[in-house]
Amino acid sequence: MLNLLDEKALLFQIAIKRKIMYKKAKNYGFTHPTVVECSQELDVLLNKYQKIAS
Repeated sequence: MLNLLDEKALLFQIAIKRKIMYKKAKNYGFTHPTVVECSQELDVLLNKYQKIAS
């Protein structure tokens, strides 16, 4: 189990990755490969968070 600091760091990473993804989507469109890759990276972070939160 992660401690509170690790959990906050993970939430921060999620927020940053989400902002990056939205910025890329705005520039390239949601189906562009770089946006899809970023979305998949965000999914990994969200899955990791969901695992520790439950």
